[in-house]
Order: sequence, then C-alpha cells, then structure tokens
Amino acid sequence: MTLSSNQKKRVLELYHNPPNNGKVLCFDEFGLLEVRPIAGANWCPKDKPNRLPATYHRTQGVQHLLAAYDLRENKLYAYMKARKRWKEFIQFLRYLRNKYDDKLYIIMDNFSPHKKAEIKAYAQENDIELVFLPTNASWLNRIECEFTALRKFALENSNYKTKKEQAKAIRKYIIWRKKHPKNQRLIDVKKRNQISLRGTSWLYLSLSLAYSHD
Repeated sequence: MTLSSNQKKRVLELYHNPPNNGKVLCFDEFGLLEVRPIAGANWCPKDKPNRLPATYHRTQGVQHLLAAYDLRENKLYAYMKARKRWKEFIQFLRYLRNKYDDKLYIIMDNFSPHKKAEIKAYAQENDIELVFLPTNASWLNRIECEFTALRKFALENSNYKTKKEQAKAIRKYIIWRKKHPKNQRLIDVKKRNQISLRGTSWLYLSLSLAYSHD
C-alpha cells in the first residue's frame, strides 16, 4: 500500500471511528486575507445593483486565519495572525493543547511549516498526533466546508476598510456560529460545498470508506 493510500485510510479511520481516548480536529490556514472589496449577493432595488469600487489600493498587507474544527463537538476555534510560519502554528497548537485534556489527533495538509522539526518535537512531547492528508487531497479536510461558510457569512459582499475591521467581522461570525451550529442556512452552505468539492469526491470518499473496512 502506498504512502498516499495509508494517509487516506488513516484520515477516514479517524473520521468514522474516532478514538475514545482523544479529540479529532481538522486544521488549516485561511488566507491570504486582503483588505479589498469582495463581491457577493445582496438585495437591492431593481436596475440599481450595488457595485464594487472600480479602483482600490492594497496598502495594508495581508493576514491569515489559523483555525481548527472539532468534529465531535462541531466547534470552530480560530485566531488571526499576520503570518503563517511554524512559529505561529506552534502557538496555535499550544492554544489547542490548553483547551483539551485528551490526546489530540490533528488532521492537516502538507504545508512545509507543519512538518518542521520543532513542530514534530512539540507534538511528541504533548500527546498530539499529526495526521497528514494525501497530496492534492485538501478536499478530505472537513474544515474546508467551514471556510466556505465563513467566506459566505463574513466576507462576501464586504468592503472592510482595515485589517482590524475585517478581523472583527470574522470573530463576530465565529461567535455567532458557536451559538447557532444548527442554523439551516449554515448547514445548507456547508452541504453545497461538500457536493461541489472535486465533483465526485464524496463518491470517492464512500468508496474509500468501504475499502478501509475490508
């Protein structure tokens, strides 16, 4: 069995048979987040559509959202950082470690900062298993649907003026999501994303699941 097959099998095993002795979390970075107008749907008078500014300046740089999704509890944890190096990642791991007493199983992509020696050492010392997705299989990461919903609710049809204003809107969404995890609009957005990911990915996922139980 190839490395990619083993990685896929391990991810599916954690999704469908989560261990009793720990928490399964999906992690990823969301960004680059720029301060600029972002298109989206909204209500407006007939023949008088809202229009995005024709010109704008990108003078404030970018920021990144580091986020983890707790599958069992259906909770999203995140905070904003100016960069997404291994140093920011290890800070986020410490944040997660302080939130849970159980062993952590963290599913993530193969972004090079995730594989730094310092990250591996911290994980080994703190009862964290780093579970890497197969190459080109980001669609297997269940946090992607959460990012689609975040984009829909917090970023589309926006024209924030500062990074602080943008970050505040994202935090406000995360707080709202925590209070309304079963909101029907939220569920619908996530379902549509699941259907669209890689076109046949969920058929592929089902076949993979069947294979993993053989």
